[in-house]
Amino acid sequence: MADGRVVLALDPDRASATRKVVEAMGMPDLNDKNVLIKPNFNTADPPPGSTHMDTLRTMVELVKEETPRKVAIGDRSGPAKTVKVFQEKGVFDLGEKMGVECIVFDQMPKDRWTRIVPPGSHWRNGFLFAKPALEADAVIGLCCLKTHQYGGHFTMSLKLTTGMVHGSNMTELHTSIINQRNMIAEMNTAYTPTLLVMDGVEAFYEGGPMTGKRWKADMTFAAKDRVALDAVGVAALKMHGTTKKIENRGVFEQDQIKRAIELGLGVSGPDEIDIIPLDDKAAGVADRLREILDG
Repeated sequence: MADGRVVLALDPDRASATRKVVEAMGMPDLNDKNVLIKPNFNTADPPPGSTHMDTLRTMVELVKEETPRKVAIGDRSGPAKTVKVFQEKGVFDLGEKMGVECIVFDQMPKDRWTRIVPPGSHWRNGFLFAKPALEADAVIGLCCLKTHQYGGHFTMSLKLTTGMVHGSNMTELHTSIINQRNMIAEMNTAYTPTLLVMDGVEAFYEGGPMTGKRWKADMTFAAKDRVALDAVGVAALKMHGTTKKIENRGVFEQDQIKRAIELGLGVSGPDEIDIIPLDDKAAGVADRLREILDG
């Protein structure tokens, strides 16, 4: 059965919030495991355009406390070049200081990718997926709370998977106006994340994924289930006020979420989601999110 818990903290300090939600969710057993951390580094734009380094650094610290065998940070950026993004964000410096490997997916040779063809696929011939994500014992995703103006409608944990798919597949994805959101969900059939943290300290409620209209929400979420996390994230955007494409549909009528449910990637509806607030103030927000999920 899907784990529909979504932990919510209200805290403007990303390091503190990340630690709180992860500890409340419960760190998985990472002892002697190969761990891949997948941030949101499609560009180096300031958060929520990309993962904040405080969030990434804290997650590395939390993982290393669990005595893993190996820890890596991996991503493929776009439209920016991954190496440049890693340099501008300080990822290589962080990796060197903390003893973490930095994997630039788009510099990997052809044999480090594998073709995935999802069931009932809207992809013409499937897509190429990064083998480091398949070989890891645990994949931890760090996503942001934001809208997506180029067809995804929103970009959270399901859309985070795009950075594990080969750049040669992006033209098909970005030109598939009708099926793009179904294809985003289908990319997630390749793997199952072990833990997810979504930074909503600042969110884009319009625009995105690189720049947009900002909302100082002070929210951070942790979950294990991509469908549950994205559903709560969409509810948060609706709570604030967001784009018509999100406003005019129920949370579970959003294409990414509908297709992910069809594929069995997580919870199947709002009744399976348990929002866990970490204090009384967060409890009030959780109640509002629950009303939107149930609406």
